[in-house]
Amino acid sequence: MAVKKQVAEKSVEASLWESANKLRGSVEPSEYKYVALSLIFLKFASDKFEEQRQKLIEGGKSKYLEIPDFYSKDNVFYLNEEFRWSNIVKKSRQDDIALIIDTALHTVEMNNKALREALPDNYFSRLGLDKTKLAALISEIDNIDTTKDKEQDIMGRVYEYFLGKFAIAEGKGKGEYYTPKTIVALIAEMIEPYRGKIYDPCCGSGSMFVQSMKFVEAHNGNKKEISVYGQEYTGATYKLAKMNLAIRGISCNLGDKPASTFAEDQHKDLKADFIMANPPFNQKDWREENELLDDPRWKGYDVPPTSNANYGWILNIASKLGENGVAGFLLANGALSGDDGVEWKIRKQLLNNDLVEAIAILPRNMFYSTDISVTLWVLNKNKKARTVERDGVKVKYRNRENQVLFLDLRQIGEPFEKKYIQFSFEQIKSVAQTYHQWQREGHQKNYSDTPEYCYSATLEEIAAKNYSLVPSKYIEFKNRDEQVDFDTKMRTIQAELKTLLADDAKSKRDLQKLFKELGFEL
Repeated sequence: MAVKKQVAEKSVEASLWESANKLRGSVEPSEYKYVALSLIFLKFASDKFEEQRQKLIEGGKSKYLEIPDFYSKDNVFYLNEEFRWSNIVKKSRQDDIALIIDTALHTVEMNNKALREALPDNYFSRLGLDKTKLAALISEIDNIDTTKDKEQDIMGRVYEYFLGKFAIAEGKGKGEYYTPKTIVALIAEMIEPYRGKIYDPCCGSGSMFVQSMKFVEAHNGNKKEISVYGQEYTGATYKLAKMNLAIRGISCNLGDKPASTFAEDQHKDLKADFIMANPPFNQKDWREENELLDDPRWKGYDVPPTSNANYGWILNIASKLGENGVAGFLLANGALSGDDGVEWKIRKQLLNNDLVEAIAILPRNMFYSTDISVTLWVLNKNKKARTVERDGVKVKYRNRENQVLFLDLRQIGEPFEKKYIQFSFEQIKSVAQTYHQWQREGHQKNYSDTPEYCYSATLEEIAAKNYSLVPSKYIEFKNRDEQVDFDTKMRTIQAELKTLLADDAKSKRDLQKLFKELGFEL
């Protein structure tokens, strides 16, 4: 009997990329994600529709199966029979399949207010795709059960993966990074967005909002007590975010159109309770030399330099915080230091204004589209002692004025998909617990500085280090290889060096003596 050879299971993303790659020639690789995600959206909408349909049948409500209100009340899109995924699969090899897909997308958008301006218009017909290759991609997507794993942001994952595969031309060049869900989960567990206004000034595909809502649900919160505000510059990504949020029943205000947060702020008067963001790293030439010089977002600070937008993002975020607002966002590590210049002045002022609460450096290889280590910043508008109700329990915060918690998370994380790193659920809980124990009353008993992990620094200590926010300047590090008395070790090395030099001098004298005995003049 022949032994069946085991084949390594491919990830959803890898399978989709392989199928989409067959479109080469008809579609630029940078367009793959939009082709795939539009189809995944239809599959996702259909899967949720069929799931709701089955619930109606099991609940004895079969006579209501074709009434849209019995779907929309549970944030499910009603789909006409001809636009359901099963019908698209059935007709995938027809000559007019591109038109069928476009019509399905258009009809779903027109019938659902939350999707207005969200779906591509006449996209597949304009692309002129080879119908055989398109059929193969539809077949691949047909194998995805989009409702099986409620924790997965399948659209966000595919978007991130495709960005990574095309990173040189698009992802890295434009600083466009999807935020991995375990990083978003860590931010959510730390800043705890239970209720109020959540803002993301560079919302991308909407993954921050998707994951933050999962946090609310996991802590028995009410999604209706959360208001979502965001902005996105890229037109196609703006549509993707609206699509991604609408299909999950997350109402949002992403502005009237895609636009630059800096040049055309669509939430000028917003004061948010929570901000979660992953701005483009080290964005250059983000404004002209004479632009935004008197922008109210920099009031009280120097104007961020044109050479790098990092501090423009920081000040935009700081300006949007309400009186008790908390922000968790990512930046490239370069924003942590620098001994002079405008960025140093802004960083110094942020610290003197007591906005910075925590700095955590993350492991490398957490993103598909870049392998660099990045930093999680936490800003807090109110670091004074106060009591807040969380999950029906009163939480007492101590006074943390003029204190900053530094965390080094580079030694934690677990591998996934061979070369990438993610945080485990337990690690996220542990890091968030450390942060909360430091924040709250009783911290003397529950929190302690830990070598190679965390340190609570005073503003005085930070000022003494020229306002650097590099965690390794504060967190104690040990020699992992040997326990050494460095003074004794240095004396030993000096003695050995002295002996070595003496031996070297003696060798030279002996050599000179030998040459003389042989009759050579030196």
